[in-house]
Amino acid sequence: MSGHEIVLSVRGATKVYPGTQALKGVDFDVRAGAVNVLVGENGAGKSTLMKIIAGVEQPTEGQVLLRGEPVTLSGTAEAARHGIGIVFQELNLFPNMTIAENIFIGREKTRLGVDIDAGAQNEAARRLMERLEHDNPPDAKVGDLRIGEQQIVEIAKVLSQDARILIMDEPTSALSAAEVDILFRVIGELKSQGVAIVYISHRLEELVRIGDYITVLRDGRITGSQEMAQVDVPWIVRAMIGSASKDFAKTIHHEFGREILSVADMTLPRKGGGFAVDHVSLSLRAGEIVGIYGLMGAGRSELFDCIMGRQPGAKGRVTLDGAELAERSIHGRIKRGIALIPEDRKAEGLVQILSVTENMAMSSLTAFTRAKVHLDVNRERETVASYVKRLAVKVAGLDNPVSSLSGGNQQKIVIGKALMTGPKVLLMDEPSRGIDIGAKAEVFRVMRQLAAEGLGILFVTSDLDEVMELSDRIIVMANGRITGEMERKDATEERVVALSAPDGSGRHRAATEQNKELVL
Repeated sequence: MSGHEIVLSVRGATKVYPGTQALKGVDFDVRAGAVNVLVGENGAGKSTLMKIIAGVEQPTEGQVLLRGEPVTLSGTAEAARHGIGIVFQELNLFPNMTIAENIFIGREKTRLGVDIDAGAQNEAARRLMERLEHDNPPDAKVGDLRIGEQQIVEIAKVLSQDARILIMDEPTSALSAAEVDILFRVIGELKSQGVAIVYISHRLEELVRIGDYITVLRDGRITGSQEMAQVDVPWIVRAMIGSASKDFAKTIHHEFGREILSVADMTLPRKGGGFAVDHVSLSLRAGEIVGIYGLMGAGRSELFDCIMGRQPGAKGRVTLDGAELAERSIHGRIKRGIALIPEDRKAEGLVQILSVTENMAMSSLTAFTRAKVHLDVNRERETVASYVKRLAVKVAGLDNPVSSLSGGNQQKIVIGKALMTGPKVLLMDEPSRGIDIGAKAEVFRVMRQLAAEGLGILFVTSDLDEVMELSDRIIVMANGRITGEMERKDATEERVVALSAPDGSGRHRAATEQNKELVL
């Protein structure tokens, strides 16, 4: 490989955790003025390698070289002093603080070192958000933003540090296609300034589009390293999982049952006027998988919140298995047979300090109690173990903290937790977010099997391939409304994309055209 100077190298990196070895003698080079792609299945060791470069973790063996000289990165502050910044896969933001305060946390702009210059911070934050083409005001609370908007704040925070080596771990996992396009333009600017970018993503076509060099990890070892111009998607998949197939789960043919879920005239007022969910009605049959497709801001996640009783201001009727739900609490709706896989697994799906067993059994503890007093720990562990096996979760032990798992395996734990409540209807909000192609196929096979057993599944996705391959029926949303509904056999990619951008919304139309370029 040639053409770009190597500014950072990792040599012979090995990382051992209790019960597992995350890295096994890894050599990795980072080149200036280029996008250095790192790819692999969940649990392959990508995030561990990045944490070593960013100073979050120390290698058990091996060393980091900066411009040929060995360096010890004892923490993120030390890495930052060497010009290394990282956008973590899991967001590290303070929801009760503003956008500007989050961007400059620990590096506040001050007046003569005495007090914080809020005006200067807000102005700098505004310029950064404008660069990323987002119009959220710098004094907006981060907790009020959607997950994709929070991801933009995380990226802005790292851009503000003027890093010369910038690590991006799944930076687009929560972004719409339009926002991905904006981010790629910013990456192009950074490359022209000589910034070295390390880029991790599970979206393979995205990697081919943005990358200059690619390194593939599998089970803690390097299995391939090439210039991007010399590889294609099948090569990447083969290096990742040992075969060239990245097919989604094939349909298990079965008859659908009766209507299991009905949502009638659901509305949710939006702050500042209008509706986040605008008079939405839909139905779901037992054994059916219905995909809801739309751009970010279409109202898809808000609709799920309404169905689950998470929005007290919502109006409309939810009928489950022929009986209208009077319960307005989340607990009540879980008890009646509705379960939700949230979009943000870290904030809403898991308790990071608790074990795998404690997380998976959290929503179904009553099923393991005797006389409503004593917890049957053995039966709880047996049940958790069966779901861990069924979902193919890679975990050293059930007592390990869930934070020790990779992002994709954490997502499987969230899915298992929902399934353990014995739902009749499963709501899945971006179920493949942060999951690699192998894990995605496993999750989708489970979804197909559950549907064949009579479970109704309603899932939200911004991935066109997913909605086309997995759905029995497709619903398209835009601006809080349903803009189209069709059986899978009648759907085309062009029709689905067009419906996600209704006439009269230039912003949505432009975003859809960018989305079309990315996924077709």
